[in-house]
Amino acid sequence: MRTGTGEHSAPGHNPDDHDTTPAPRTGGTFSSLRVRNYRLFFTGAIVSNTGTWMARITQDWLVLSLTGSAAAVGITTALQFLPMLLFGLYGGVIADRYPKRRLLLLSQGALGLCGLTLAALTLSGHVQVWHVYLVAFLLGMVTVVDNPTRQSFVSEMVGPAHLRNAVSLNSANFQSARLVGPAVAGLLIASVGSGWAFLVNGLSFLAPLAALLLMRTAELHPVARVPRGKGQLREGLRYVAGRPELIWPIALVGFVGTFGFNFPIWLTAFADGVFHVGPGTYGLMNTLMAVGSLAGALLSARRGTSRLRMLVGAAVVFGVLEVTAAVTPSFWLFMLLLVPIGMFGLTVNVTANSFVQLATDPAMRGRVMSLYMMVFAGGTPLGAPLVGWVTDTYGARIGFATGGVVSLAAAALIGLALSRAAGLRVRVELRRGRLVRHPHVHVVPREGRERPGHLAATA
Repeated sequence: MRTGTGEHSAPGHNPDDHDTTPAPRTGGTFSSLRVRNYRLFFTGAIVSNTGTWMARITQDWLVLSLTGSAAAVGITTALQFLPMLLFGLYGGVIADRYPKRRLLLLSQGALGLCGLTLAALTLSGHVQVWHVYLVAFLLGMVTVVDNPTRQSFVSEMVGPAHLRNAVSLNSANFQSARLVGPAVAGLLIASVGSGWAFLVNGLSFLAPLAALLLMRTAELHPVARVPRGKGQLREGLRYVAGRPELIWPIALVGFVGTFGFNFPIWLTAFADGVFHVGPGTYGLMNTLMAVGSLAGALLSARRGTSRLRMLVGAAVVFGVLEVTAAVTPSFWLFMLLLVPIGMFGLTVNVTANSFVQLATDPAMRGRVMSLYMMVFAGGTPLGAPLVGWVTDTYGARIGFATGGVVSLAAAALIGLALSRAAGLRVRVELRRGRLVRHPHVHVVPREGRERPGHLAATA
């Protein structure tokens, strides 16, 4: 492994070490869409992601309707992510061991069946909250394999030259679907009921299955599969433990994901208990967050690099915005703040995701990304019930503010740890403007210390 060139690059790998195909042009916001296999993947994902967002919104509203409890929504979210916490690392071992395209055909089919099962229960009028809990847990079990496989399969579709752009476009894809899915879900819930939204979700997985079947396998960038053997899980953990450039981004997204991304709990509580609005406005809240998230994803796609200070700075702003939204008394200001919250939350996720992938050896990418997803999403079973309890006990505003404070504190502490590891300090100078002096902040090396090579290129 080598570090990228220049101080603006994330650590990367020499493409010649793994792939002899001439690198295509990499410029432009949508450069990775020049790759046919990725275009198919991207198109299929638009359809299934729209169905997934419809199901998420419908699931949260159904649980709230059945129980009247924000904590129950938190339990549903926790059950969906609990398998990632318990078994996530094993999913990475499977992703590194077997052909990723075949694994995705199985996992995407299983996700579709879960959606159709919940649709049948709801449309028949027999759905109970424990049914939703069970299906959420089964979805989580499939996701254990699907997530690291899907994340690491991106590099096999586009190669190292387009990897960062493709990661950003995947997020843009997901957030574009988020613009449509919640709004459609709100209309379906209000007009014909929740079951039809679940049915659309189940059928939407036909699109990624078709895309995977239509791919040209000869145009993939295959990575040597890891043969079955003992100690592969420990090997992956040791690999990450010896690399601070992987540990700290993963730790930061763990705190933000566990405590700062509990929007199903907070938005249902604000819609129902604070502003007293219906499912249509709840869908609009999610759409506004998606607008910000989509903008953040497209801005990330335009940037050619992933930097740790961008990650830390975005996490700080994200925490501040959550606290501000929690305390604002104005409905319209709250709605407006959802846009930048979505933007900076997405920037944290994309920057960390692409940085970790680029900094990881391809043979280890499945295991490292499973650890990333286990920490980012697997912390939800711990955070969601706690945040749900705080929200039920002390109110939606205190619950939302708690997530923001934890995210802000984690970003500040990890930013300090990164600056010390890289031998940096913050210097504030007063510079004369046209009218008054104003502070100017620099991040500079400490006197008498050199920046370690593996962090110097990424600060």
